[in-house]
Amino acid sequence: MPSLQDPLLVYSDLDGTLLDIHTYSWEPAAGWLETLQDNQIPVILCSSKTAAEMLAIQSDLGLDGLPFIAENGAVIQLDVRWDDHPDAPRLINGTPHTEIVNIINQLRSRDGYKFTSFDDVDVRVIGEWTGLNNERAALAQLHEASATLIWRDSDEKMAEFEAALVQLGLKFVQGARFWHILDARGGKDQAINWLNAQYLQREGTLPTTLGLGDGPNDAPLLDSVDFAVVVKGINRHGIQLKKESPERVYHTQQPGPAGWREGLDHFIGS
Repeated sequence: MPSLQDPLLVYSDLDGTLLDIHTYSWEPAAGWLETLQDNQIPVILCSSKTAAEMLAIQSDLGLDGLPFIAENGAVIQLDVRWDDHPDAPRLINGTPHTEIVNIINQLRSRDGYKFTSFDDVDVRVIGEWTGLNNERAALAQLHEASATLIWRDSDEKMAEFEAALVQLGLKFVQGARFWHILDARGGKDQAINWLNAQYLQREGTLPTTLGLGDGPNDAPLLDSVDFAVVVKGINRHGIQLKKESPERVYHTQQPGPAGWREGLDHFIGS
C-alpha cells in the first residue's frame, strides 16, 4: 500500500474526480491536498482540459510549478525545476490542433457527420455547455494538440467517424461530458509513463504511483499506475480496466471530490 513516508506520485483527473462535475468545487478534497503538499508528494493533474486551463486550476489548488498532463496526454507540462530539460516548459505530442480541426471539418463536409466542436462556437456557448465563466471558457478554447466536440449523430455514424480517424493516425476519446480527438501516439498512459521516466532519471528511484479518475478516458491513466481509485461518475458505461484486482483498484461510493477523499482515505488514510 502507498505511504506518505515513501516516494509517491498522485495522478488525478479533474472534472468529476478532484472537481465537482457541476460546481467545480474541490472543498471535500482540500484536507488531503494540504497533507500531500506538507509531505512533498506531487499531485499531477491529468485531464482533457487545455494547458491554459490547467495552469489556472493549478494556481487555484496551490499546485503551481508541478507537472501536469493536458488534452488527454497530448500536452505535458514539465516540473518548473526541470528548466534544463530539452522539452521545457511543455511537450506537445503529435498532430497540432489546427491540423486536427482541418481533418474533422473535411470529414464532416464529405460524409455529413453531425457534431459541434469547441471551434464552431463562441465563448458564451462554451460557458453554457460547461458552466464556466467567460474567462475560463476562453481558456477552454486554447487547444494545442487536440479537439473537443459534442457528438450529435448516431452510434453507427460514430463508429464510421472513429474508423476514419484511426486511418488518419488519430483517436476518438470519450470524456465525462465531451468527446476528444488527438494523435494516436498521445494518451494519458503514454504521458504518465513519460513523466515516470523523468522522475526516475532525476530522483534515481521510481515513486509508487496512485491514480484517480471517473470517466472512460481515465482507463489508460488508471491502468498505468500502481494503485487506482475509480471515482463514482456520471458515465453510464463506467470504466473498463485491464487490471481490476481489489488489492490495486478501489471503487468509491461517493462522486467527485468526496470520492477523491474517500479513495485516498482507503489507500493511505492510515
